[in-house]
Amino acid sequence: MKRSALVAALLLGLAPLTAQGQDMPGQRIMQRIDANHDGAISKDEMTAARERLFKKLDRNGDGAIDQQEIEGARDAIMDRADAAQARLGNRWRRLDTNGDGKVSDQEFARSMPLFDLGDRNGDGKLSADEIASVRKLIVERGN
Repeated sequence: MKRSALVAALLLGLAPLTAQGQDMPGQRIMQRIDANHDGAISKDEMTAARERLFKKLDRNGDGAIDQQEIEGARDAIMDRADAAQARLGNRWRRLDTNGDGKVSDQEFARSMPLFDLGDRNGDGKLSADEIASVRKLIVERGN
């Protein structure tokens, strides 16, 4: 999980959901590369993943990755990190409901807007479909 998504999940009260993913090393890589979902990554799947990465980095499509393209990728990563940092600061200030510059355990526990948004049927629990919806929101906001 991206560090910014993990931080967002922790702040939004989704820590128990993300902890499970952290307990399974390689799960995210497996999900992205294991195209046939057989629980293993074949050499062909790894080759396909590397080809996708190369195409993504080769912005001008000339069949080579040059310094300018690498710098562009680095800048895009830094821009995303800066945006995530700003969102985290804004979220932290909203969590501090009494304005004392600290977030108490009570303030932290009360603030779970994405949980409430995700709990579409209002049963106080998140189903797998509801979790997928919350995750989609987090990913879309990160891009």
